[in-house]
Amino acid sequence: MSQDTISMPAGSNDPIIEARNVNVTYDLENQDAMVLDDVDVDLRREEVLGVVGESGSGKSMLANSMMDAVQQPGITTGEIRYHPEPDADPIHVLELSDEELRSLRWEEISMVFQGALSSFNPTLTIGGHFEETLEAHGYDVEEGMERARQLLSDLYLEPDRVLESYSHELSGGMSQRALIALSLVLEPKVLLMDEPTGALDLLMQRSILSLLEDLKEKYDLTLLFITHDLPLVAGMADRLAILYAFELVEVGPSEQLVRNSEHPYTRALLRAVPNLDAPLETMQPIGGTAPNPAHVPQGCHYAPRCPLSTEECHTDDPPWFEVAEDQRSACFHHDEAAEAVPFDVTETALAEMAGEEGPDSDGWSFASDEDVVMSLEDVSVHFDQNEGLVSSMFGESQPVRAVDDVSLDIRENDVVALVGESGCGKTTLGKTVIGVQRPTHGSVSYRGQDVWDAKDGRGDLDIPHSEIRRALQIIHQDPGAALNPNKKVLTSLEAPLKKWEPDMSIEDRRARIFGLLDRVGMQPPQDYAHRFPHQLSGGEQQRVALVRALLMNPDVILADEAVSALDVSLRVETMDLLLELQQEFNTSFVFISHTLSNARYLAEKADGRIGIMYLGEIVEIGPPEEVLGNPQHPYTKVLRWATADLDPSAQEIEEPPVRSIDIPDPVDPPAGCRFHTRCPEAREVCTRAAPDLGNDESTPQVRAAACHRTEEDHAYWDSKPLPEEQPMVAEADD
Repeated sequence: MSQDTISMPAGSNDPIIEARNVNVTYDLENQDAMVLDDVDVDLRREEVLGVVGESGSGKSMLANSMMDAVQQPGITTGEIRYHPEPDADPIHVLELSDEELRSLRWEEISMVFQGALSSFNPTLTIGGHFEETLEAHGYDVEEGMERARQLLSDLYLEPDRVLESYSHELSGGMSQRALIALSLVLEPKVLLMDEPTGALDLLMQRSILSLLEDLKEKYDLTLLFITHDLPLVAGMADRLAILYAFELVEVGPSEQLVRNSEHPYTRALLRAVPNLDAPLETMQPIGGTAPNPAHVPQGCHYAPRCPLSTEECHTDDPPWFEVAEDQRSACFHHDEAAEAVPFDVTETALAEMAGEEGPDSDGWSFASDEDVVMSLEDVSVHFDQNEGLVSSMFGESQPVRAVDDVSLDIRENDVVALVGESGCGKTTLGKTVIGVQRPTHGSVSYRGQDVWDAKDGRGDLDIPHSEIRRALQIIHQDPGAALNPNKKVLTSLEAPLKKWEPDMSIEDRRARIFGLLDRVGMQPPQDYAHRFPHQLSGGEQQRVALVRALLMNPDVILADEAVSALDVSLRVETMDLLLELQQEFNTSFVFISHTLSNARYLAEKADGRIGIMYLGEIVEIGPPEEVLGNPQHPYTKVLRWATADLDPSAQEIEEPPVRSIDIPDPVDPPAGCRFHTRCPEAREVCTRAAPDLGNDESTPQVRAAACHRTEEDHAYWDSKPLPEEQPMVAEADD
């Protein structure tokens, strides 16, 4: 992108890092692949700069280039200037020797990577990592370990326990916080964070943002926060920098950019983000696909997908335009963007719909019992967990109570979205619904036939197990891992048809496969059918997984985090496709998600339900407008709080409304209400009496919450509040 007309924004007279004309290229088989294209941006002292873009847009390359840490054979050119003090001479990062870089990294500029577990050596304790880092940089180890303990405490962790643990003994959220503490132990001035909350649950994501805000103020930090999740960072960042296809397209103050963006890509990205409050019809996918780094288009990289593009856009690099105070946009037609891509962050719908009745005057209702496809009654799933050599020798183990006493019906053309933190049992429950996981207690029935009786050949069977198996399918979270990398798409899709319909001719078999590939938008289907999985994008792999599930014309499909690995720009498009195919094939979906906004979009659009899970139990269930617009269970309220609002002015980065960030151990869940150890509303009765969801006469299918507070005459109201607890600390591993 041409920077000839650039005018640096006001307030940039105190940058701590300046990036000028930065390019990163890779030589791929004698063809240069551009992964960062002529980027100019400043990171200002003690600010939070949010860098947002789709996967592969160059976000991580930008962070790595600031430390001159791009892996070979990548080549970084341009200029990176680091200003340790406001009046000091700048350090030219790309000109430093290896020894000078070693001192700069972690001591001056530190980085937190996305995968905490992969960042730790599994053979070292967490304390060993701190000691090794301090020794490698010549720091006083005893003094440094005191700082480590303080940092861990600031992050609501028990220092002694964490330092003595190995990484695998910590939950994902605890590992990520320990990694943040490790990155700060050498007292750097700048912290580069590459998707630091990407693999974490809603509550943990928002909690870490709150903790980062505190750390920033306490230690005078400057933060670069990389994410593809715009709502997550919008309320925390002072400014946002939007990357598209390896180039910077817009920079400006966070709230100003969200409310008044003047680049069509930024506006399209905002509109594509699933969120809790906006009307469903305002959420629209971005058409087309991002370019390959080896085939970057001439001119504006967004031109092939842009509704405003002209011939000039396809041939010339757009310069920077100062569109408002401290806001600049790289678009020839920036003054037309608002009209061409309408978006209003203040438009809401969910709150207004809360309390409205459904189709019947008596509230939400469902079809008759004859339309029930899957029925779970008092289902529990416990897993044995051997603890050490002695207990395994004597057969003693403590079970993990993954699912406890759940009753649920799945009806024709139904959508049930299960939401909760990692380890809450939602995937186990989903696998139990489709007959993959055998329950420890209770029964699972398909159209009245007990699934496991059919599997074991017990009693008089109305429906054979082979028919049940075909009727219940799954879409895995990671479609790339679910597809055989050594087989073409066609071979993988033919396998189930060969097994279940051996008499089908090869012509009919391929006609069905090509027809479904075409139906999910993979055109021409013959071309995609002969590709290997690695030749497909993440969205295309997900579509192949969907086709494989639909080949059997199933009654129920378990979609396990089926959109969580996709860019936000693809999530709405993929969920719309699921809903279209649901109507076409009369299929029911059990949709697993840790994101309320995704669950809301799918369930509300399908007139389905959202079920909130906590430690193996469904604690609230009902239509999304009711559950999210007027939550009755304190845990649902916490998840609602944890879901970032797209409007920065509506976000409050503050301590979460829970008594503890970390979820208790499912091996030994709390007595009484399982949420009472974290619940801000808990009273003494909650420690001993477990609330019911629904009643004994009927399974809860419409609107129910397992909380004593929903009963006006419950003993809860006369019970004593639990004493105030100490500041939040980690309770146990997930």
